[in-house]
Amino acid sequence: MPKRIFTLLFLLATLTAAADEGWILRATDYKADYTGASVANGTLGILPWKEPFEVRHVILNHVFEYSNATRVNGVLRGLNPFRLKMEVNNRPLSEEMISQWEQSIDLKHAHHRTAFTADDRVRVAYSVTALRNMPYAGMIEVEVEARDQVTLKFTNRIDTPEGEYRTPKYLRQSLLVDGRPIRLLRTDAQTRFGRYGVSAASMFLHDEGFQLTDSDTEATLSITLQKGERRKFALVGAICTSRDFSDPRSEAERQIIYIAHETTDRILAAHDRAWEELWRGDIRIEGDDEAQRTVRFALFNLYASCRAGSALSISPMGLSMQGYNGHIFWDAELWMYPPLLMLNQEIARSMIDYRTRRLEPARRRALSYGYRGVMFPWESDWFGEESTPTWAITGPLEHHITADVAIAAWNYYRVTRDEKWLREEGYPMMREIADFWMSRVERNADGTYSISGVVGADEYANNVRDNAFTNGAAKEALRAAVKAAKVCREKAPKAWSEVAEKLRILTSKEGITLEYEGYDGVMIKQADVNLLAYPLGVIRDREQILRDMEYYDRKIDKVNGPAMTYSIFAVNYARLGMAEEAEQMFRRSYRPNLRPPFGVLAETPTSHNPYFTTCAGGLLQAVLNGFGGLELTDRGIEKRPSVLPPSWRRLTIMGVGQERKTYVIE
Repeated sequence: MPKRIFTLLFLLATLTAAADEGWILRATDYKADYTGASVANGTLGILPWKEPFEVRHVILNHVFEYSNATRVNGVLRGLNPFRLKMEVNNRPLSEEMISQWEQSIDLKHAHHRTAFTADDRVRVAYSVTALRNMPYAGMIEVEVEARDQVTLKFTNRIDTPEGEYRTPKYLRQSLLVDGRPIRLLRTDAQTRFGRYGVSAASMFLHDEGFQLTDSDTEATLSITLQKGERRKFALVGAICTSRDFSDPRSEAERQIIYIAHETTDRILAAHDRAWEELWRGDIRIEGDDEAQRTVRFALFNLYASCRAGSALSISPMGLSMQGYNGHIFWDAELWMYPPLLMLNQEIARSMIDYRTRRLEPARRRALSYGYRGVMFPWESDWFGEESTPTWAITGPLEHHITADVAIAAWNYYRVTRDEKWLREEGYPMMREIADFWMSRVERNADGTYSISGVVGADEYANNVRDNAFTNGAAKEALRAAVKAAKVCREKAPKAWSEVAEKLRILTSKEGITLEYEGYDGVMIKQADVNLLAYPLGVIRDREQILRDMEYYDRKIDKVNGPAMTYSIFAVNYARLGMAEEAEQMFRRSYRPNLRPPFGVLAETPTSHNPYFTTCAGGLLQAVLNGFGGLELTDRGIEKRPSVLPPSWRRLTIMGVGQERKTYVIE
């Protein structure tokens, strides 16, 4: 195995200095509360834990199988090729043998690193990496340094997640790569109901001195070291499925054989370069280390959860876990997509491609409910079909998602000015979305229009009439369709503009925008009315915005409501020039949801379901569109007046838009 110039042990020793720049997240107390943080590459999500070499699971992005537990299609855990165990002098490593433990996440290059001393005899350092340059592969790189004479064994197997697969089959292979023998393990299994074949392969690549023994199910590296001796090895693994490959068995092997041929040094260098390219879009905060770490970690998780060219989008929990069954909600278009559209249009394109390539199931869904055009599912799976559990009323009634998709499509054109895309993909979808809303509205006796029987952004209110956010989003979707038609030199029906102007937004006698007809001040789950100011721009009057925020802040569920509400308040206050109020809301948008030791974001103040990428999207909008003053307009991305939190000295936003502009706000 080639020697890397900078060893893992050296890197771990230098992390403290790097942490000051907001790139390193650290943990040093093995016994403290712990919520793990995943590393992902847009295809695989690998979740390391605090126990040495523990990898809890590998999430396969958009690989779905029916689940008996949820009774809908749910995202799968992959066969796990990273089940490494260690022995010291023939004793399995136990908690009592561990000292000087430390762990870190290098955000710049997406390496999850751990170091510890085992039995006072050997210093161990390892990194877990989901390879950005090889979407179906990952690597654990290990270095050991003896503090006394010691015999070490490292054993790996490929695990099959319980309940998600049929009986696996195991295979051991011996091959020649560049004239040198290598041995690999492979496991093949069918998903529980037979939809996909999944294959995982793993291989040790190691320095001289290690002895390799294996069986069909396990591979073991053994070595005896003298005091002061240092050795390295890598465990490489790949997971492939029949969703992407006609022969996932051979492809899983090819992936790791390619790594053996290229060498781990070259593969990791390419991975690092890929992440450096992503970080051309970055946010730098001076004067507030807490905000810098939290904001950069949020952006890191969005980058890690999707990739350009995949035509995939981002689930509310990203690739950290199976939460929400890995489905795609409005969270993608309204919360996560806007910051990515500003900082990485290629990933944003993938997210909008996810919708344009699933128009046929959206047409079938509209037809099945008696509407025209396309009706996107509230919870969408790989097939673009409705995957909301049947007991949940959100599936048949939360229709604003269809407007959210149209707004996202128009915003993609606003940023990229890609007329070819708009003519061929964007506008055809927006036109069918407009047709849906025209078949969905009802004309009132006074000439206004209403929408009945919906669930809005506030999911505590079911089957209501004239929900503020639903009507506001439908207005903007229709207006965007009219503008897109003009760009494409097509004639938009006059009725689109008429309905957009006359669709009802209700107000109370006290001048408060009503969440829906008959709203009487009950508790709400999250922002609904307040979304009309930002991001929709339907309400622009300063006093109206302030009245609505003051009123609905008192109505939000402070215990079980998601954090995104406060990021919207932060944007609005920052745009109104109210710095202290904006900072207060910004802190409320993440502090109650941080989980130690890395600052993983949970969905609510009382939950522990990391990593909530929806919250990350809202947090980033608070910075970009609130404090940064960036705004999406028909002329592109523009800078409007804004204010910074009093504790911040400077905000620098890098890589904005097609021209990769830098904005500095003092």
